[in-house]
Amino acid sequence: MSGQLKEVRNRIKSIQSTQQITKAMKMVSAAKLRRAQDAIVQMRPYAEKLQEMLQNIVSNTEGDIDMALAANRQVENVLIVVITSDRGLCGAYNTNVIKLAKQTIREKYAAQYAKGHVEVLPIGKKAWEHFVKNGYKVNERFWNLFSHLTFDQVKAAAAVGLEGFVKGEFDAVDIVYSEFKNAATQRYKVEQFLPIAKVESVEGKGRKADFIYEPEKDALIAELMPKILNTQFFKAVLDAHASEHGARMTAMDKATDNAGELLRSLKIEYNRARQAAITTELTEIVSGAAALVG
Repeated sequence: MSGQLKEVRNRIKSIQSTQQITKAMKMVSAAKLRRAQDAIVQMRPYAEKLQEMLQNIVSNTEGDIDMALAANRQVENVLIVVITSDRGLCGAYNTNVIKLAKQTIREKYAAQYAKGHVEVLPIGKKAWEHFVKNGYKVNERFWNLFSHLTFDQVKAAAAVGLEGFVKGEFDAVDIVYSEFKNAATQRYKVEQFLPIAKVESVEGKGRKADFIYEPEKDALIAELMPKILNTQFFKAVLDAHASEHGARMTAMDKATDNAGELLRSLKIEYNRARQAAITTELTEIVSGAAALVG
């Protein structure tokens, strides 16, 4: 009986230690989430307006000038940008992003993948480890981007897709990431990065805007396009960064609650075992006393 009590005590101590760790990780993630959330909330309206403007420009100037970044070609070579985190302990966050990326390759680019024409650009250690391990064609230059997250670093990663598309190395570039909604909710999505999507002139589904260009239209568009696309790429990275901390905070909160429930059940088990031990000892004492009296 004493051995059973010791085992339960050790389990209680172990779970209490784990609960302290999960509480601390939740607090750290909450602090990081506030900063990451502020960054994406401030960035999103600007990025969305730029995206709308870019799509309108492409739609209205179609055929007027040569826009290399909006060229629709037969898709032979594909770049898939997959954005995950560097660390785990964030629930199913990384698994869901990787699963969506593989589903996209399997369903959308099956023919290209069969020919070895699908390349993965992982951002985040978890994506890099998974796709390298599973034999995908991987560009390993920017997997550790989150260790030093700046706009210049993100711009350099975006240049892989931009320059590759202009040179004809890629005919399509997609980004797979998690769009941040709130701490408990992320939306996993595949976004077409290149070629630039056009706004359809269908009532209720989109609208075209007319622009007056100053200076020359072609010079202005050539200057604007890469900058707007870099901003879109940066928004996706910030979305993923906030989603990671939200997912980790939620996961650690649930882990803390689960540890609390387990502690309660173990304490009940411990008290029952202790009561049984005390009852057994009392029974032995009473039996011994009765034998002496007899």
